[in-house]
Amino acid sequence: MAPINQPSNVIKLTNVSVVRLKKGGKRYEIACYKNKVQEWRNGIETNLDDVLQIANVFVNVSKGELAKHQDLQKSFGTTDTDTIVKEILKKGELQVGDKEREHDLTSLRKEIATLVAEKCVDPSTQRPYPVSIIEKAMTEAGFSVKQGKNAKSQVSECIKELQAHSTLPIQRARMRVRVTLPAAEGARLHDDIIKLAEKVEEDQTNEKQWESVMLIDPSQFRVINEILQKECKGKGRLETMTFAATATS
Repeated sequence: MAPINQPSNVIKLTNVSVVRLKKGGKRYEIACYKNKVQEWRNGIETNLDDVLQIANVFVNVSKGELAKHQDLQKSFGTTDTDTIVKEILKKGELQVGDKEREHDLTSLRKEIATLVAEKCVDPSTQRPYPVSIIEKAMTEAGFSVKQGKNAKSQVSECIKELQAHSTLPIQRARMRVRVTLPAAEGARLHDDIIKLAEKVEEDQTNEKQWESVMLIDPSQFRVINEILQKECKGKGRLETMTFAATATS
């Protein structure tokens, strides 16, 4: 008996990440390399050849069934593969298996907890918490990790939820900054700047300049910088000494 030939519009692929988009009453899929879809969406990866396992549009990747040209034209108004693929990458839903999804969420959750631990402290001791304590507080607060967003973009929301909905006392670690101004400007702006500090570690004036080292909430950095730009016209200097100032032994 002669061997049965595989139809020409069927391509078999394995170990792929599938992005699916429903449009014009049809389902379309593209076969991508694992982890590349999110890199494309975040702007890290820009080369389609490095994202796609094969430059085709499918109706079913797992069965290897290619989309018909007439369907693509009807749904997308074009048969240009790059144009269609880019739309599917942008608007489509990434298909992830249960085990893979659980692994990705666990890794993302750990990454968020690590970043929070780096940026925050116990207000009473000014010391950072272990990552494991942050993870427990995230669970207590009911923080939901958003798989479509990277860890860094979720840190601020996580901190807010920990402060509002967990029993863990937590605050952002303070920045240590040095402000240097000519003596005349220092005398004029001293009180306006000092009141923005949570703690003043040094406050010195001589006949040439005023210099202060202080701990501030990170949100105040921009405020101080705007004062210097507006009032000193380039004569003042604001330096970041440490981004996360914590208590030392």
